[in-house]
Amino acid sequence: MRVLCPNFEREDALETILDVPIPEDMFTSMGNSVHIRWQNMSTWMRAQTSDKWSSPVIANRYNELTFLLYIVGSPLLPLQIQLDNRARSIRSSSIEASTAKYIVQQYMAAIGGQQALNAVRNLCAIGQLKISASDFHQGDETVDVQSREETGGFVLWHKNPNLWCLELLVSGCKVISGSNGKISWRQSSNQLRPISKGPPRPLRRFLQGLDPRSTGDLFLQAVCIGEKVINEEECFILKLDTSQSDLEAQNDPRFEIIHHTIWGYFSQRSGLLVKFEDSRLLTVNSENGDGIFWETSTESVIEDYRYVEGVNIAHSGKTSVTIFRYGEQSSNHKRQFEEKWMIDEVHFNVWGLTNDFFKPPSELTKYETT
Repeated sequence: MRVLCPNFEREDALETILDVPIPEDMFTSMGNSVHIRWQNMSTWMRAQTSDKWSSPVIANRYNELTFLLYIVGSPLLPLQIQLDNRARSIRSSSIEASTAKYIVQQYMAAIGGQQALNAVRNLCAIGQLKISASDFHQGDETVDVQSREETGGFVLWHKNPNLWCLELLVSGCKVISGSNGKISWRQSSNQLRPISKGPPRPLRRFLQGLDPRSTGDLFLQAVCIGEKVINEEECFILKLDTSQSDLEAQNDPRFEIIHHTIWGYFSQRSGLLVKFEDSRLLTVNSENGDGIFWETSTESVIEDYRYVEGVNIAHSGKTSVTIFRYGEQSSNHKRQFEEKWMIDEVHFNVWGLTNDFFKPPSELTKYETT
C-alpha cells in the first residue's frame, strides 16, 4: 500500500499523506515509471471538481462505481447492536437460543476473551479490495461476473457500533460513510448522488471479522438452526431475523424494508466465524405508485485470522452479492458482484480519537436529534 505522495513542485518539501492508501495494483496501472505514476495521481487529486462530471461518459462511469461502492463496499445493516458486558446465562431460553448463546461464548473465547476485548477502546483498519460485477440480465440464467476488476483501498475508524467512519477509494471514485450515534450517512466524491442519511446502523464490514465484540453481541440474539460444512469446516448455523421495529426505523417514503435475515457459520473446531450471510427484501415506490422489489443476498467467507494485541482479527476474505429486481412493471433482472478484500494494518486505541472525529457533513447537521 502506498501511503505518501511526493511533492513534485518542491523537492525539499514534505511528502503528502494520502487520505486513503493506494494499493500497489492501482498505483502501477497509472504509468510506466514511478515519477509518471505519482504525477498522474497528483493530477487526479487536483481534478476533483464539479466540472469534471459534466461529461456523460465520465458521469455514467462514476455513477456505476458509486453504485458498486454502496452495494458491495459499504453496505449497512438495518439494525442496532447493543454492547452487552453482562454475564450471559444460557439457561433461561429455548434450546435453540441457549445453544446459540453457548456457541457465542465459545466464539468470544476463540477471538481472545472478554478481557482482551474490554481493553480495546477504538480501532483503525487499513485495507485493499478488488470489486467485479456483471451487467443486469433477465431471468435466472447464470452469468459470469466480468473479469475486469476495480481496485481500491479503504481506511476504517471505529469506536463502537454506532461511532464509525469509512473512506473508500476505488478506481478514482471515493465514498465516505459514517455514523455519529445519532444519524448515519453516505456521500460520493462526484456529488451526482445526494447525501443519504438514516438512523445509526452498523457497517456490514465490521461483521466480517473486524469487530468481534459486536459480532458476539449481535448473535447473542440468534437461534441455532443446524449444522453445515463450509470449506471443509463443520459449522454451527446461527440465524437472526431483524425485528419489525428495527425495520420500520429504517423505512423511508421512497422504500420499505420487508425483511432482513442474518446467518453466521461458526466453526465447531476453532469456534471462529468463518462465513457471514444476510438477505434483504425491500420495495421501492415508483413514480406511478407501483412497487418494484429488490432482493439482495450477500455472503462473506472470512479467512486468515491473526492476533492483534490479543484479539483474533480476520485479515482477508471474499464477498459475493446477488441482486434480484422484479415487480409488476419490471422484468425479472439479476446482477452479481464479487469483492476480494485484505486487511493490511489494524491499530487499536488510537490516541486522540474523540467523538468529534465522527461528525457528519455540515449539510446534515440540521438533521441531528438530541
